[in-house]
Amino acid sequence: MPDATAATDPRGGPRGRVRQLRSFVRDYTAGLEGQDLPTLFRRDAAAAYAVLTREHRQDGEKPVEGLRGHLRQARLLFLGLSYKLTPARRLLFAGALAFAAVGLVGGLNLELQTGRFDFYFETGPLFFLLSIGALVFLLALELMDRVRVRDELEVARALQADLLPAEPPEVPGWGFAHAYRTANEVGGDYFDLRQLADGRLAVVIGDASGHGMAAGLLMALAHASLHTALDLDPAPERVAALLNRALCRAGDRRAFMSLFYGLLEPATGRLDYVCAGHPFPLLRRVTGEVEELGCGGLPLGMRPDLAIAPQRTDLAPGDLLLLYTDGLPEGVDAEDHAFGFGRLRSELGPGGPPAALRDRLLGAFDYHRGGQGLRDDLSLVVVHRHRPVPPPPGAGGGVSAELPTSPVTA
Repeated sequence: MPDATAATDPRGGPRGRVRQLRSFVRDYTAGLEGQDLPTLFRRDAAAAYAVLTREHRQDGEKPVEGLRGHLRQARLLFLGLSYKLTPARRLLFAGALAFAAVGLVGGLNLELQTGRFDFYFETGPLFFLLSIGALVFLLALELMDRVRVRDELEVARALQADLLPAEPPEVPGWGFAHAYRTANEVGGDYFDLRQLADGRLAVVIGDASGHGMAAGLLMALAHASLHTALDLDPAPERVAALLNRALCRAGDRRAFMSLFYGLLEPATGRLDYVCAGHPFPLLRRVTGEVEELGCGGLPLGMRPDLAIAPQRTDLAPGDLLLLYTDGLPEGVDAEDHAFGFGRLRSELGPGGPPAALRDRLLGAFDYHRGGQGLRDDLSLVVVHRHRPVPPPPGAGGGVSAELPTSPVTA
């Protein structure tokens, strides 16, 4: 008779083993979302094939249909996988495939005869086991390399996060909010809100070319150059010129960066700025009208003699300024439909406090994306000049206070 205690004990018996199995399955699939598996085969597989075979495909090569075309794709995939491995691992990979092929065909029937016994055994299963063992071993080696790279990227991500402002500055009469997301462990977007010694505020947002580590290194270079420029002369044209020279000296034609840099006088609301190949910031006036700041031009680092004319505007009480990188309007959903500049203007329309506007934009963006991952880095900065609070009746015309947050509606 089975032990009744074992059936009810969560640590043993059939019920306990079922609970352990459920717990294991829950932990093993933690973080899995409904679209992950379809995306794995529909999008990630195609992207992996394109990346692995790009060095072995010939430009202008016409596609071939039928069996011949499938054999060509298999050949390209084999070469792409093989040449991404070290020579020793490449040989192990080829051997594993050879073992699998021998096992699939049927293997070799070995018959060993002695004086008294005849030995006969099928080698197909043996070769399959060798193939699986070699591939698992190869996978473990590659995962070891990936874990090491991931750890290094985590360190780089933490260092990069230290370059960005953790909290918005506290400037009387003004409110700020910002957000930062990366498509990879390390991103190429950059923003800053830095108070200068004379009370002015440097408002910066930029987007380095490329993705991942290369863009992150370029972003770090821009950060160091920008702070040097601010210490020397914070005038917009001077800052843009120094940063452009630093990027040009990087020695790589792909090392360029879009930039919007503004020098704000909090007391008056005057904003002197330059816009170098960056998406135009949107300035929502207290009346509800939306203006674009900037004019067409090349990003910094494209050529040494790049000339960028400074411009000027004034932020009146109640005005909202939205700065962003192209990862926001160009974010796509499952059908590759972009979030769009029209949606950006629509979400900016109601105005509101900086944090509320930021959260509304990100909420609409996440809803539009659905379960799609980020394809590009995303940053945004919101600048708001508060409206003064009118003095209470009978206050004798005292100086008005500043309204800390004032929702603005058109």
